[in-house]
Amino acid sequence: MVQQNEMPAADPAAVLEFLGRTLPFKDLESTVLKEISGKFTQDFYPRGTIILEQGVSEVTHFHFVTRGGVKIQHIDPDGSVRLVDFVGERGYFGALAIIKQSRANHTVQAEEDTFCYLLEREVFLRLVQSYPAFAQYYLDRFSADVVGAAYAEMRDQNRIQPNRRGLYLFTARVKDVVKRRVEVINGDESVKVAARKMTDLSLGSLLVIDQSGKVVGIVTDNDLRTKVVAQGLDYGSSVASIASSPVNSVPETALAFDALLQMMNQQVHHLAVEQDGDLVGMITAHDIMIQQGTSPISLFREIVSQRTIEGLYSLGEKVPLVVSTLVQEGGKAQDITRMVAVLNDHIVTRVLVLLEEEIGPAPYRWCWLMLGSEGRREQTFATDQDNALLYETPPEDWERIKTGKLYFRRLGNEAVKHLEACGYALCKGKMMASTPNWRKPSKVWQGYFDRWMTSPEPQAVLHATIFFDFRAGYGSFSLGEHLRDYVSAVAPRRGIFLMHLAKDCLLGKAPLTFFREFVVEKDGQHKNRLDLKTRGLVPFVDFARVMALKYGVKETNTLARLKALADGEHIPRGFHAEVREAYEFQMHVRLVHQLRRLLVGLKPDNYIDPVDLTDTERQTLKEAFGVINRIQGFLKEEISIVE
Repeated sequence: MVQQNEMPAADPAAVLEFLGRTLPFKDLESTVLKEISGKFTQDFYPRGTIILEQGVSEVTHFHFVTRGGVKIQHIDPDGSVRLVDFVGERGYFGALAIIKQSRANHTVQAEEDTFCYLLEREVFLRLVQSYPAFAQYYLDRFSADVVGAAYAEMRDQNRIQPNRRGLYLFTARVKDVVKRRVEVINGDESVKVAARKMTDLSLGSLLVIDQSGKVVGIVTDNDLRTKVVAQGLDYGSSVASIASSPVNSVPETALAFDALLQMMNQQVHHLAVEQDGDLVGMITAHDIMIQQGTSPISLFREIVSQRTIEGLYSLGEKVPLVVSTLVQEGGKAQDITRMVAVLNDHIVTRVLVLLEEEIGPAPYRWCWLMLGSEGRREQTFATDQDNALLYETPPEDWERIKTGKLYFRRLGNEAVKHLEACGYALCKGKMMASTPNWRKPSKVWQGYFDRWMTSPEPQAVLHATIFFDFRAGYGSFSLGEHLRDYVSAVAPRRGIFLMHLAKDCLLGKAPLTFFREFVVEKDGQHKNRLDLKTRGLVPFVDFARVMALKYGVKETNTLARLKALADGEHIPRGFHAEVREAYEFQMHVRLVHQLRRLLVGLKPDNYIDPVDLTDTERQTLKEAFGVINRIQGFLKEEISIVE
């Protein structure tokens, strides 16, 4: 290896060009960038050279790899060697030790003949001390500034033109939108008095209070129409007799988007605004729609007002169109998928409600189960059906059992057929309520999960990726929740099952070559494209699932599972933040890619062309893929795996 005092100076022009395409240097002022480009030296490390030795080497220089590559290893206290990362062209090492002013944190070895640009520790430290964002980049690979820059580039007007006014939905707080103070009426007052007061004040609702002044309910203009006029109720009846309770409220600090989602979930049009425990105002769906212009609430209203199943067919096709606006307006993946789930859930619910009206009431309680991405509330523009039907274990009465089987067979078959007509493709694996095996009584479902967890064959592991993410979607929710309680209680005790799930999670490798280039499809329909779902996102989903099952977490959404694990101190807070950011960034890239295909009339898919990404997006995506190695390393330590 060339000695430090013999290292030749690097070509400043070449360094400047290199830094101008490399975060976080490229964000420095041009004068600073030009000045430091003349301070870099270069060095060559033959294959096999130990460049830094963990706990031994003084880190005198920050290194950028310009050609070749190195492997970074960590020696654990028991002496075992663990691979941390591969670093190829444009990758770096030595930053953390310089910032912390410690000896080498890891052992770095040249895997090939490797060339590097080197910057002296003192110069690097001056940059760290002068530019906080620069330091943050190396302390936190997913710092807000770096990821924010990647998100901003995906919203760039030359790529997807956002409606700037619409950004309000994800930035405005409820307190910024609310236009009216709260108005109350005593519950003993008549309906007529309430109607007059609402008319005089041009309001659509009043909070109802009791004699002590406590809020006990809410009365809306809709209540006057449906409970008074339509029912022929005496106008002298008390307001309390038609009021709804309890009052749905939202904190004044909540985002307008969250208020909108809450209204849609609870199927209400008014929310009381809460400040420090007091109700200080009212916000309506109309308030939000006026501010935003186009709102998903209009589609929601179309869905819940449909009186025929056929009327829902065209509405399913509108979901991607409405949600695409939210992507263009800058919504993050978590918000977008939540909205997709709410709209899809309402379509499913309306199909089942109308179907029940058509074929009559069920002979006993039942629950529609959402599976897979539906169960996790992670559907995107490309979604198919994953569902099942769970019903109450019937009594020992052959006639009732036969009647129940016939009813639920018709219900499952008809529902799946109608959902397909709404635009939800059939599951290729037939994981649907139209399949007899996935339309069973509670006792049988419990037996399924017992068998999968007790004797985990390869098929059981496959089923785990679909069925263990179930949630109750419609019907008797308590049946679905009881099954979830059972699985959450039993799974932590099924070590062999968890080991098989963990082994399956470890099979997927980060889609990066040794030189940190993307691993793309080599041939076929998607040649030179990257399968973002299978190679990038699935390892995160699998990790969250197996960890949630190990610790009895009942959440099914990946981000919610990760948060619950962090809150329960099952994963470190810093690690949680890194995994969450990496997963959500990939989801956002996926949504933007699918939207672009929709806009040009193509079917959404999960295969992205790295060439279509900016430098910032590519680098951030590579950092996100790098987290896969870390979650797999964490999982190995958490769950004993026998080969």
